[in-house]
Amino acid sequence: MKKFVSLLVVLCCLGATTLPSGAQEPEAFDGEGKTVSFRRISNTAFQPGEVLKFRLHYGFINAGIGELRIKPGTVHMASKDCYHIVATGKSINSFDWFYKVRDTYETYVDKEAIMPWAFVRDVYEGGYTMKDYYAFDHYQKTVRANGVNYNIPLHTQDIVSSFYYARTIDFTDAKKGDVFEVPMFLDKELHNFKFRFLGRFTLKTDAGTFKVMKFMPVVMKGRVFKNDEDLIVYVSDDANKIPLEIKANILVGSVRMTLTGYEGLRNPMTSRIK
Repeated sequence: MKKFVSLLVVLCCLGATTLPSGAQEPEAFDGEGKTVSFRRISNTAFQPGEVLKFRLHYGFINAGIGELRIKPGTVHMASKDCYHIVATGKSINSFDWFYKVRDTYETYVDKEAIMPWAFVRDVYEGGYTMKDYYAFDHYQKTVRANGVNYNIPLHTQDIVSSFYYARTIDFTDAKKGDVFEVPMFLDKELHNFKFRFLGRFTLKTDAGTFKVMKFMPVVMKGRVFKNDEDLIVYVSDDANKIPLEIKANILVGSVRMTLTGYEGLRNPMTSRIK
């Protein structure tokens, strides 16, 4: 179960409200005097103060919990107003003896362009640790990852901001089989993250019954998943577009993630039937 929160985020991108202990403030490029024009996205899906809570089931075992939190207000970075978003994942106490996980991801997302200016990753998984600091310079189309510069396309996302950008996409006229793409930088590489629309359904969950949109992210077979179609994501079919349930078959079993709570949504949950 390496890269636990990476999996949660890919299972729809999964709380700390501060930087992890010992972490540095993320670097960011200064945008003063720069004249590059960035896109302006009409975001009606999320807002500061939103919190999404999840539970991770590993087979029949309750293995962990996750949280996505948009901190109140905005912060100023690269001369832009940004959302500060924190994603956390941890194994529950009864699972710690087997595989202890304490992961925190943070991203600072441009309020208008919905793209990151800084990204922080602090991972502890079964004794394995990782700390990453990314500074995105969209003016120069580069990202400095742990002191090394990489070229990227304009508006490239990190693994957490990708989820929030996807929520701004209008799926009103989406047809079964339509594929959507998001450029994403992670682990020293540029990935073209793709997800396929599979239609609209009704889903019964522990939290109630909802109208949902069903997606299949195109994953990399052999790294975490058995096949490239082993991940299914159910998203509320309303203006919020939040993940309600994610199912995956991975190399070491099966994983299911369910939404257990939410607060601070921008819109009413009109997808809820009962």
